[in-house]
Amino acid sequence: MRRAAPLALSLLLTGCGVTQGVFGRDQSKLGEPAPMKPVVGFTVAPVPQAALAARQILNAGGNAADAATAAGFALAVALPSRAGLGGGAACLIDLPASDGGNGIPTALLFPPAAAPESSGGASRPAAVPQMARGLIAMQARFGRLALATDLAPAEAMAGGGVAVSRTFAADLAVVGNALLADSAARTIFASPTGQVLQPGMIMRQPDLAATLTQLQSSGVLGLTQGASATAFVTAANQAGAGLTMQDLRAVRPAYASPITVDRFGYHLAFTPNAGGIGAAAGIEALAQNPQALDLAGQRALAAAQAARHGEALTALPASASFATLDDRGGAVGCATTMNNLFGTGRVAPGTGILLAATPAHITPPLLTVGLATRGGDFRAIATGSGQQGAAMAVATGLANAVRSTVPMPQQVPAPGRANVIACAGLLPGAPKTCSAAADPRGFGLAIGSK
Repeated sequence: MRRAAPLALSLLLTGCGVTQGVFGRDQSKLGEPAPMKPVVGFTVAPVPQAALAARQILNAGGNAADAATAAGFALAVALPSRAGLGGGAACLIDLPASDGGNGIPTALLFPPAAAPESSGGASRPAAVPQMARGLIAMQARFGRLALATDLAPAEAMAGGGVAVSRTFAADLAVVGNALLADSAARTIFASPTGQVLQPGMIMRQPDLAATLTQLQSSGVLGLTQGASATAFVTAANQAGAGLTMQDLRAVRPAYASPITVDRFGYHLAFTPNAGGIGAAAGIEALAQNPQALDLAGQRALAAAQAARHGEALTALPASASFATLDDRGGAVGCATTMNNLFGTGRVAPGTGILLAATPAHITPPLLTVGLATRGGDFRAIATGSGQQGAAMAVATGLANAVRSTVPMPQQVPAPGRANVIACAGLLPGAPKTCSAAADPRGFGLAIGSK
């Protein structure tokens, strides 16, 4: 098995954008090795480092599940405010039979959950971490490469340091120095002058690198069983988490059938949660009247809130999303969260893991992904964030993509944000029609080749 080259940590591409075959030319010079020939594949993520990590794995021969695993762990390093290992996610997965799929999309749900065995009394109660378990479960079932290969980019970034992106710097600016009240957080997120890190500064996380190294060798068992799991619970409770070993074992990722509708000439699938229910309601309204954005948005929000038993949704930015597409038309889209920006604001000492806030005490964001196929072939995938606007972001993003030859002909309604990958001529079959777009109001990166 060929290992991927180390991920470049000095990034020149930090803005948003649409990409259509950006790696197509041989730019080698005399005396230099020719660059590795790229494969068909696209990735889009809210920070460039995660998109590049996923792209590295695609070029190493990985599929969409491998690339999504790499992107998810890279986000845990570069955007822990919304996608740390202490949090979780919801994903839609559609892979061919050759990669463990069956031609029908499936959902994998692993949001940061309330601790079922917690006795209460914790000073800063935390959710049960699910991110590593969910990503590793997906990789074990669908991935082509070794788990260690998929985790390598994230481990290198954590240990060697990663430049603070504009997306992450904006999150740091929101919380300010309150985050630095926790001594373990301060060692990660503070500059030499004692203030929060600024864009372009290097963030080093040796403890998180050690945790990722352990996951590379032992898989998720390193966080759920044995001495390492006991050490994690002890460290988490030093940070006021209130977790038990029983909590770690009781909460598990779950596969589920997505919500499906047939509209615009395509088979549409959505995550089977409040966000997906809202997105399905929104796209039903758009199918009746594509211009009625306000009405569709109202229906999307009402459906999502009804699925949450009338729970009000806030505008706090506590989620992110990414998507990957491989050369066989395999696609994965995920929405991630810490339930609160920076979760509890505390790091489990010695692990580098920022702990997510428990949903028992805070309203979780909508985790929303939508996928369009025709006859089993890939057409488009949209992932959403933006709290109460996430469901409408996916509904609008997907509807716009399947009715256009470009992935994002117009931005989705605020406060929602969307990332989109689309193939106007379907994939496999017409790779030259594929492209990807990050939301133009953010600082993410869409990257790929045809």
